[in-house]
Parts: sequence; C-alpha cells; structure tokens
Amino acid sequence: MKKLFSLLTVLGLIFVSCEKEDKIAFAPSKYLSDSCENCPSVQITIPNALEDSKIAKTINNSLKEEIIYLLTFEDGMDVSSIEEAIASFKNGYTIQKNKFPDESIGWEAKIDGEVAYEDENIVTIQLKTYIFTGGAHGYAPTRFLNFDKKKGLELENWELFKDLDVFMRFAETKFRVQEHVPLEKSINSTGFMFDDNSFYLSENIGFTNEGLKLYYDQYEVASYADGPIVLNLPYREIADYLTYKVKYKAD
Repeated sequence: MKKLFSLLTVLGLIFVSCEKEDKIAFAPSKYLSDSCENCPSVQITIPNALEDSKIAKTINNSLKEEIIYLLTFEDGMDVSSIEEAIASFKNGYTIQKNKFPDESIGWEAKIDGEVAYEDENIVTIQLKTYIFTGGAHGYAPTRFLNFDKKKGLELENWELFKDLDVFMRFAETKFRVQEHVPLEKSINSTGFMFDDNSFYLSENIGFTNEGLKLYYDQYEVASYADGPIVLNLPYREIADYLTYKVKYKAD
C-alpha cells in the first residue's frame, strides 16, 4: 500500500509539473520616470516573459512596441526601447511647456499589464493605460494582445474566428440585447456613434477567464461620459465561432 501511495504521489507530481510547464513564466518589469518638479510622471508595470523561446520573445517585443506607440511623440527621436519612449514623452512635455508656459500642466502616463488568460494554445495580455497630456481629461485605453503559443505569433482579431462576418452578426445581436437597442432599429438609434450607422467589432478583443471580451474604448462608439462599453461573451455561447478551442466549465 505504501508503494502504491508513493507511486500515485510521484505520478501526481509529474502531472502537476506538466501542467505548470504549459504556463509561461512571467515576472513583473517596472519602469519609472525621473522624479523632479518639471518632469512628467511615468509609471509602467508589465509582465516580462522569462523563457528563451519564440513566444516569450514575441510577447516581450509586442509589449515594448505597444508602449513605444503609446508614449512616443513626434519630436524627432528614434525610439527603439521603453526607456527611450519615456524620454520621448518627457521631451514632448518640455516642448509643449516651452510653447505654452501658461497652459501646460503636468503630464502623466500609467500603464499596467497583466496576463488576462492562458491555456496550452493561447495567452492574452491586457494593458490598462491612463495618459494625460492636458485638456479636460485624460485618455484611458485598454488594449488586448493575443498570442498563439505554439506558433509563437501575435494574433490579429480576424484570426480568432472561423468566420468573422458570422461572428460579427452574432455579436451585434448580443450587443443590442445588452445595450437595449431594438433589433428592428438602427444601431445608433439609442445614441451610439458607430461609423456609417453600422455595427462593427471593437478594436480590442481579448480572452479572459470569464469569456471573450469586446472592449470599446471611450469615444470609440459612444461619448466620453458613457465610458467604455464592454461586451463579455461566455465561451459556452461562442465556442463554435472560435478558431481556437477554449476550456470552460459547462453550466
């Protein structure tokens, strides 16, 4: 009996180890701007993939490129790193302050990244951002980055679905039900601002533990006061539409 117990224990440890091996090892990476009176505040915390693998390199590079895009201003700088992007943000503030000394107030950028979902096929990183560069209010986009772990590639939104048009029709029905837009009326009939009065998928689509999330940023389809519009679709309802099989608990 003791030998059987020991064997089962070993097999259990091997099983747990295999499960852990399916997960990518991450550690938080933090970047902060210099602390000074006339410096914009920049705080960045993102997951850093630790493996020496194609998917780890793809994730880290995609996060770097996304942050460079968010922080870089057209100031003539050749930006190729997060540190240089922070310097570009700081330089943009200095230029603005010199042009409009009476109007410029402190700039701020805060970016927080986390692993929103991971299984043996897919990993999704969510970036929550707040950027203030003057004006009445800041800009707070949320970005999802989806990756194919086996191919080591970042995925475009259309690659998530077997038939994008079919899924979009399904998503529109769910959106109308959630937001109380009558099926027989136009999508903008209750105050939304879809271009050409036609429903379209959000630019930001990501896998989460709760379901597939369609995240419309402020101003994307509604006014700033309405805030972001989020449509969460449970996997049990959309499994047949997805290119990738996603594990979920059936009701």
